[in-house]
Amino acid sequence: MKKTLHILRNAPEDVVAELIEAMAAPGVVTVSCLYEDDVSHTPVNWARLVEDIFQHDKVICWW
Repeated sequence: MKKTLHILRNAPEDVVAELIEAMAAPGVVTVSCLYEDDVSHTPVNWARLVEDIFQHDKVICWW
């Protein structure tokens, strides 16, 4: 199965979250946030993001 990376610029709207969840499968979908989310409050690890982009077959950016 192809691996997909979802990059979120902002907190996802309900429809976006539902779409990501519908495509989700363990080890196949990764979500990376470019905003400080309410749960982790961690800044973006840009080096990790670049690695993730090259390790996935498909990248979807949600603006």
